[in-house]
This record gives sequence, C-alpha cells and structure tokens, in this order.
Amino acid sequence: MQTVMISDITMKQAAGSSDFSLTFKEKLEIPKLLDRLGVSVIELEEISQPKVDSLRVKSIAMSVRDSIVAVPVQLSKESVEMTWNALREAKRPRLQVSVPVSSVQMEYLFHKKPDDMIDAIAETIKYCAEHDAQVEFLAGDATRSDPEFLCRAINTAIEAGAGIITICDAAGAMLPNEFGVFIDKVYENAPALKSVTLGVSCSDALAMADACAITAIWHGVGEIKAAAYPVDTVSLPNLAHIIAVKGGACGVKCDVRTTEMKRIINQIAWMCRTDRAKTSPFDNGVQEDDGETLTSHDDMAAVTKAVEKLGYDLSPEDLTKVWEEFCRIAGRKDEVSSKELDAIVASTAMQVPPTYRLTSYVINAGNTIGATAHIKMTKGDEPLEGIYVGDGPIDASFLAIEQIVGHHYELDDFQIQAVTEGREAMGETVVKLRSGGKLYSGRGISTDIIGASILSYINALNKIVYEEEEA
Repeated sequence: MQTVMISDITMKQAAGSSDFSLTFKEKLEIPKLLDRLGVSVIELEEISQPKVDSLRVKSIAMSVRDSIVAVPVQLSKESVEMTWNALREAKRPRLQVSVPVSSVQMEYLFHKKPDDMIDAIAETIKYCAEHDAQVEFLAGDATRSDPEFLCRAINTAIEAGAGIITICDAAGAMLPNEFGVFIDKVYENAPALKSVTLGVSCSDALAMADACAITAIWHGVGEIKAAAYPVDTVSLPNLAHIIAVKGGACGVKCDVRTTEMKRIINQIAWMCRTDRAKTSPFDNGVQEDDGETLTSHDDMAAVTKAVEKLGYDLSPEDLTKVWEEFCRIAGRKDEVSSKELDAIVASTAMQVPPTYRLTSYVINAGNTIGATAHIKMTKGDEPLEGIYVGDGPIDASFLAIEQIVGHHYELDDFQIQAVTEGREAMGETVVKLRSGGKLYSGRGISTDIIGASILSYINALNKIVYEEEEA
C-alpha cells in the first residue's frame, strides 16, 4: 500500500496572510503539535530576518522528532548557506527551491527570461544537493505555464539533484477531472518524474482544493500540501479523513494519527483564531511544563541543548554560569525540571546593571472594580510613573510598566511558584520577554506575588535595554 505524504503549510500561510497571525512562541509550538499528529513534512516560511528567523528555525529543527522540516531558499548560494546553518540540526531537513514557471510571473517577480530561470534553478538545486538534506523543487503557477517549459524546468531540477517535484495550481481554476488530466500530461512529458516523488499544491479558489488533492492521489501523486488551519488551500483534517475512510479501496494510506487529530487541530485552530488584545501584555497562554527533566548525570552538552530548546540564545560565558548553578542544584535533588532550568537561566544568565529600578507600587483590585496599578520607577536619576487599568492586578502592573517604557515586548511566558511554605511563604515568579526574536528572562522573589511579578518583569526588561544599548 502506498503511503501518501502530507506536507503541512500552516506556518507559511501565517507568514503571508493577514487573516491570522502567530506569536513567536506559537510558531515554536505548532510544529511540535504537527509532529505529534504525524504529518510527513512541516513547512516553515523563508528566512527574511536572519537573526530572528534563524533562531526560530533552529529551535523548531531541534524540537521536531519525526517529521521532515522544510524551509525555502532564494536563488543564491548565500541564502542556501544561511538557511542550512539554521536547519542543519533537524533530524530530517529539506531545502525548498520555489520559482514561478509561468512567463508572466517569471518576468514580474524574478525579472528573468526562461533560459536564465533554467540556469538559476540548476545552479541553486545543485548547491542545495551538496548539503545533507532532501531537496524539493516547487514549480509555482504551473497550471498556467507553457507545458514545454514546465517539463524542461522539471527535468533540469531532477538532473540537478531534486528528489521531490511539486507542481502548484496557484490559480485554482481547474476542476478535479481537469487537474487529473493535467497531472497525466506532466507525467507523460517528463518521464524522469517516475524516479522521484511528485507533489501538488492546490488553491481553493473554486472550493475544489480537497477534491483536486484526492484526484491527484488517484493519478499517482505522492505528496499533498495541506494546512491544519486552511486558508485557500487543502484542509489537512479533511484530506486525512478521506484517506482514512477510502484509502484502503485505492491502495493508499497516510501517517496522520486520526485518533489525535481533532484535539490537535482544535489547539492549532485556537492559536490561529486568537484575537490579540491590543491592551494586554499577555500575547498567549502560560507555557505548560513539557515534562522533560535533567539529572545530575547529564553533562554540559545536554544542559546546553535543553537551554536552547527553551528558546534561549546565550553566550558561552552565560552557559558556563547556568551549568555551574545547575550542578549545584542537581547535587541536592534527583531531577531538575524545565521550569527550574528557566529559573536558573533567569537568575544567573546575563546579569546586568539595572537601568530601571522599582521605587514603589500601589495596586487596587476587587470583585466590583477594575484592577488598577500605579507604579513608580527610576531610570538613572529620572523619576517615572505609570497608571493603568487591567484585567487583573498583574495585567495592570505589566501594562503600567509598558506605559513607562513606551514599548510592548512579547510576553513569552509567566510562571508562579511557591518557594517556602506557611502564611509568610515566599513566592517566585519568572517572566520571559521576547525582543528581536531573542528570549530574556527575569526572576523575582517576594512574600507578595504581585511584587515578585513586577520585579521579574523589570529584571527581564533591564536585560533587553542593556543589550540594545550595547549593540
């Protein structure tokens, strides 16, 4: 029985769509969910901001266990090298070379004539093939291209080393039977396709994307691009359900775990549908502990990998400090959890002179009034203050600090835990802020959990300000 590969393009859709947006943290979480779901390929958007996007791709590559991780490259060796450096940690990496093959788009988007485009395809794919990764060639706008040129481009890509060829129906103007005939002609005119995997990407302009995808499978296509949260493309849950019900009769199957599909698809849909509140510092839910732990038997390489998996990009000096503190704590207890490692990073890494200092805070809250925070701080010798109303005392406090600073940073995570017991128990908080794609954590301890939260936010803020001033 043939296994049809399902390649999820949700992350690419988020990058190019105004219908929904994802925070940095959600961009790390969705690939983990898709990997757990069992999709064959997880496609990420192209690296456009080297510092931010490379960190994101590297973090995803390290966290995905089974699925192929695919990232597009531009038609240049520099782009291939930059993308590969971010992707190389993936267990199953794939480099994608995507170009339009219709004459209009070739000249409009790339300003290239057909012969120049063929040369660029060959050169880029050859360079991609030199790396230890799968190589995919995507023929954009294929259904509106000249058939002869399309087959020429496909043959060139295969000769250069591409193992996956994808034809894209960007117009979405074909009915299922027309699309089936189109695929047959491509196979007929490009016999070399029999030696590689043929994939398709279908637009849903006529609400026929799912039907066209199923027709493509019946005509020998081995990979379908779909999305967990579809916008003008094939629906992953619909496609997986159809194959699960009817695939046996046609000799095909897919590896998507249908028993987990509803729950995971709902989680992804919730993230994609979330309406970002412009007046709240909380961009998403509080991070759950992933259950992974370290022990005293783990070496520095394992701790470093765990720190990177949490999303931190620390200097060798800071990693040494984290390792030393980890050894001290691991020597007193059997296991160190991810949340405890977060606290270690917050308390030991990148300790900087404080730019902002807390002077005082007054919080008013109750079940009949909105929570109000009045915070006074200093920046050097300059007194600063902010007053804000929020959904709760901590929400109001963070908003008041943002008002003072005049900047909103993505709140990646917020953790609260008790460190002592009894009526006078000390509470510890860890705040993780993201700036320029990089993660900064702050730690605060107080008998007042709101005070601990304010201190941890300011601690993380000072690290951001210090690094920005040093840059």
